[in-house]
Amino acid sequence: MRTRRDQAPFYIDGEWHTAEGSESIPVHDPTTEEELVSVPAATDAEVRRATTAARAAQPDWQRRPAKERGDLVREIADVVEAHVDTLADTLVAEQGKTRSIAEYEIAASADIARYMSEWDRRIEGDVVPGSERRQSINLLRKPYGVVAGIVPWNFPVSVFVRKFAPAVVTGNTAVLKPSELTPLTTLELVDVIDREVDLPPGVLNVVSGGGAVGAGLVSDPDVDYVTMTGNVDTGKAIMRNAADDLTRVSLELGGKAPAIVTADADLETAVEHVVASRTINAGQVCTCVERVYVHEDVREAFEARFVEAMRDVEIGDPRDDPDMGPQVSAGELEKTNEAIRRAVEQGATVATGGVTVEDPPAETGYWTQPTVLTDVDQGMDVVHEEVFGPVAPVVAVESVDQAVEFANDSNYGLSSYVFTERYRDAMRIAEDLEFGETFVNGSGGAQQGHHIGWNESGMGGEDGKYGAMKYTQIKSVYHNFG
Repeated sequence: MRTRRDQAPFYIDGEWHTAEGSESIPVHDPTTEEELVSVPAATDAEVRRATTAARAAQPDWQRRPAKERGDLVREIADVVEAHVDTLADTLVAEQGKTRSIAEYEIAASADIARYMSEWDRRIEGDVVPGSERRQSINLLRKPYGVVAGIVPWNFPVSVFVRKFAPAVVTGNTAVLKPSELTPLTTLELVDVIDREVDLPPGVLNVVSGGGAVGAGLVSDPDVDYVTMTGNVDTGKAIMRNAADDLTRVSLELGGKAPAIVTADADLETAVEHVVASRTINAGQVCTCVERVYVHEDVREAFEARFVEAMRDVEIGDPRDDPDMGPQVSAGELEKTNEAIRRAVEQGATVATGGVTVEDPPAETGYWTQPTVLTDVDQGMDVVHEEVFGPVAPVVAVESVDQAVEFANDSNYGLSSYVFTERYRDAMRIAEDLEFGETFVNGSGGAQQGHHIGWNESGMGGEDGKYGAMKYTQIKSVYHNFG
């Protein structure tokens, strides 16, 4: 059996395959800027081979007992959990996550798989009365068929499992593409699964490459459902490509999460959660707090605490497990710095941080620093455009109503945060915010919840009952027995 370690980067129909094309994409360590390896990009023929294998395997897979499908995913969860250390090593090297966050992502991936496996015997339909004498109507949950998953670079393992696990539990087969920036941990994970799990050929297929590979998957005639996590522009392009065949699409896109801090909020709690949210993974999280609306009565007190806490964030080699490592690439670092420069040009003040890292942890690496922008008004670009880095603009507001108005003044609608000690304000703000999820006096989601974006933040949703059921479609069967 060939493996990835033998320079066979594509997992198709239960085997590792060497690349046919000449194009390859270098993968860099964002801490040292060194090239770790160059990963071949799949050709159109290799993408086609993967989807053909998934199509051929799907009928038998959906007919297998649901518990058998769930058992397979539970076994994968055990394997992931057993390899946290080695997978985390690779994740730190290719993505720049701090060691503890990398370990957390791998462990969370096992938790996702285990949770989704439990839907194997909970895929429920309905029986409703018929309209005719001696008639019964069964509404059944059936798989779509072949699922194509496009995985982002910021959480390459957990999102991979987030798409694969519910898809196969519900009877689909899958072809997934990791990001060209961070394919190594995914390929290593699949290598481990291939060696330690009796995975039926064709149920899981993986091809690497850039945007052309993703576009090929979306437009492939054997793909029935596309699930993608990434940016808005790519999501819109996927919808256009999928339109020709009316392929179903689920998109989890960008965000511009507001945090509302009311006059009676516990400022210590608010600062703690906003700092953690804005600096985890160097701010490269779509659910991160991206703008803070603080009541003017507590603005000075909040800003003083917030600036001090952001200054205390330790930046360093992610292998040493500081608070924050580097950004993933030179391109992402430049986007962050450009956002800061434009904010200053438009009148914002850098209270801490900025584009120049005065004492970088090393001579190499894509280092940025936690940045707080004050004197920010609602019209500035930094309030409306997603910044995938640890930059937090603070906007003073006169009332709860104004805070909600400003928060909803966005094309995005993914995550939002509220910090208040008043029950009525918490309920009212949460109800009025036009976002798919709202965290009150805290942060962080759960597998049994539901993660979904509104507006330009996407459609389809992940996690929980509704995240599992999105991989099914309803079939009506009319039984006439008169």
